[in-house]
Amino acid sequence: MSAKKTDSTLTPLELKIMHVLWENGPGTVGEVQAALESGLAYTTVQTMLNVLLRKGRAKRVAEGRAFRYQAALSRERAAGSAVDDLVARMFNGSSEALLMTLVDSHQISTGELERIAQRLAARQAEDDRKEKK
Repeated sequence: MSAKKTDSTLTPLELKIMHVLWENGPGTVGEVQAALESGLAYTTVQTMLNVLLRKGRAKRVAEGRAFRYQAALSRERAAGSAVDDLVARMFNGSSEALLMTLVDSHQISTGELERIAQRLAARQAEDDRKEKK
């Protein structure tokens, strides 16, 4: 049984194109194609940008006879959606299982865990302040 992708989950090619838009800012089809450095045909890049447009992940503005595309989905939101999808599919919805896998496989250091703990404490303090208002 396969899990349904969330609405914000990007395909690998969509993600490559979004990286170009996030890193380089708005661009025409030709500019995005050149930045991809993948040998994709102009029409393929154009089709994928239009797919991203239809999905609400990109937006475009007319510029002469061409369109300039830009990201409508933030990198942070896309990353959050990808992590949500990973946790749901690989770890049966358990964020703790993901973190334990990172620890057990030595993919996260003690220093990184300490910074995570500091960020969690700061977020908790902020949430507590909001609740008091």
